[in-house]
Amino acid sequence: MPGFSLTPPADYLLPRDYCSYGYFLLFPNHWSVREQALTRPLRLSGGVVGIRVTQPRRAGAPLKIETSRTLARDEREEARTQITRMLRLDEDDRSIAEFHRLDGRWKKTGRGRVSRSPTLFEDVVKTVTSCNVTWPGTVQMNRRLCEVLGAPVPDKPDAARTFPDAARLARTRPQTLRARCRVGYRDQRLVELARLFRTPASRGGLNVARLEDPATPDDEVHEMLIDLPGVGPYAAANIMQLLGRYARLPLDTESVRHGRSLLGYKGSSAQVMKKVHSHYAPFGPHAFRSYWLEMWEFYESKHGPAWTWERDSTGKMFTAAQLKKA
Repeated sequence: MPGFSLTPPADYLLPRDYCSYGYFLLFPNHWSVREQALTRPLRLSGGVVGIRVTQPRRAGAPLKIETSRTLARDEREEARTQITRMLRLDEDDRSIAEFHRLDGRWKKTGRGRVSRSPTLFEDVVKTVTSCNVTWPGTVQMNRRLCEVLGAPVPDKPDAARTFPDAARLARTRPQTLRARCRVGYRDQRLVELARLFRTPASRGGLNVARLEDPATPDDEVHEMLIDLPGVGPYAAANIMQLLGRYARLPLDTESVRHGRSLLGYKGSSAQVMKKVHSHYAPFGPHAFRSYWLEMWEFYESKHGPAWTWERDSTGKMFTAAQLKKA
């Protein structure tokens, strides 16, 4: 197969650092436990391409990127950009070392990176489809979005379809999203979101470049996100960590469970959330990392390391509510 290589940060380990957040279990992502390989399609300017990412089992080893077709030079750069974003290769080992100085519990394991999607749009839609629903519902919605609205990989009929881009989602009828993708009340909001991403900022659309600019203040980013259709306080905070801004915590029912069962807090859900927020405040700009890695460690204590989870079995039940049924 054609392809190329990527040099990751010196501490980067693909199984640990990619299998670090629930979105790695959502379509069109597929992690092969047997091969320890990530496969998924990417949408590039020249069309759709399937990719397969592997790494020799040592930190910092070059990542091998296999592609379903030969890429033009500009397409290769697009693929590099999307893969770099998805795997957080733009967070160097100095950033992780800074986190470990604040929270030394994770230094031995080297943990600190939290994976995400190749594009901000996919991250936002995945976040909206994870609110007010069980995890199996989130899994189903993302699978259906790809199956119904995604584009196929040429000459690969069995490969997963792409995640729909903003242009495709913007021209989809809300009724189609509700009936065929099973998104429920999110139908109109997802279309509105897609149209904001699709429309240039100069014409009233979302200023994506401003959102993704590290120089933009956190408060401004939060205000921009909270104004988006379907985005409330939890979703805004979660999208912020997906943007590499870890100071805010996306607190939900899982946070309450964590506060009560692991941190020993008592009281109403609102009281427990307040205590959880205060507990992680000392970690400052890395608060989410400390919080999430504790949560992830709990999930792994039930079913083993995340890189051993099969997407279509264990991957559907890793949240606390589902683990209680296991």
